Amino acid sequence: MAPDTAIAVADHVDAEDIPEKRQHPARVTLRRLLHHRLFLLGGGLCLIVVLLAVLAPVITTVSPYKLSMRNKFTPPGTDFVFGTDNFGRSLWSRVVWGAQLSMFIGGAVVLINAVFGTAIGAAAGYFRRLDNLLMRFNDALMAFPAVLLAIAVTAVLGPSVNDVIIALGIVYTPRTARIVRASVLVLREMEYVQAAVAAGAGHWRILRRHILPNAMAPLIVQLSFLFAYAVLTEATLSFLGVGAVPPTPTWGNIMAEGRQYMIDAPWIITIPGAALMVTVLGLNLLGDGLRDVLDPRLRVQQ
Repeated sequence: MAPDTAIAVADHVDAEDIPEKRQHPARVTLRRLLHHRLFLLGGGLCLIVVLLAVLAPVITTVSPYKLSMRNKFTPPGTDFVFGTDNFGRSLWSRVVWGAQLSMFIGGAVVLINAVFGTAIGAAAGYFRRLDNLLMRFNDALMAFPAVLLAIAVTAVLGPSVNDVIIALGIVYTPRTARIVRASVLVLREMEYVQAAVAAGAGHWRILRRHILPNAMAPLIVQLSFLFAYAVLTEATLSFLGVGAVPPTPTWGNIMAEGRQYMIDAPWIITIPGAALMVTVLGLNLLGDGLRDVLDPRLRVQQ
């Protein structure tokens, strides 16, 4: 075969015909994710919720705060897709804007955990002198159920969206820290890390270049589940009256207002409840898919 012909044939070789060891790791991971049914299903559900949240100002023509007592308790139909509540407010507008608020709170809590949870876990796992102090404080926080601790923090700070974010950040950061610490404890004993220490590399360089990048897989999986926990806990706090102040359109507030009308107007509580269920289900399926692909012990061969 002529050299030019051989080159042309090589250029058209399908990437799937190349052994995974010879492909870039990111490309292999992406291909596995795209072939994982749970990941695709969860990602699709999450994408729908995110699109609704982002497009809320466009797809809602009525303010979620607008009162119309003449239209109260209107069942779902052509005039009001999801019906109206006890004040005649459009349930479609309130549920869609509630999705935006839930995504914002969940994203903010994940960001707080990604920063502080990673920092605490990395410090505890790498610097052994700090391990006992940081982990005993973590254990003290984790001794309380998440919802009860969040209620206590919001009771001290006050009911508002920002205080809910702070409360959930405090509640879930210890869990993220323990995940990162466990990974760092294993990685710091690896040969390539010991070689970097022997070569005189500084602590920050070792953490940044050798340890933290290899601890990202369990952290990403943890954060995906944490997003679902944050959305669900925020709805719980709002339902109990210690979250965002009414009439802020959150799914928890909507369900709390509609619980006394479950017989006469069940859509007020069932529709936001269904939205919450779909969101949490999508995030959990997404996390399951990430865990199966990123964890070599549970990786599903497609």
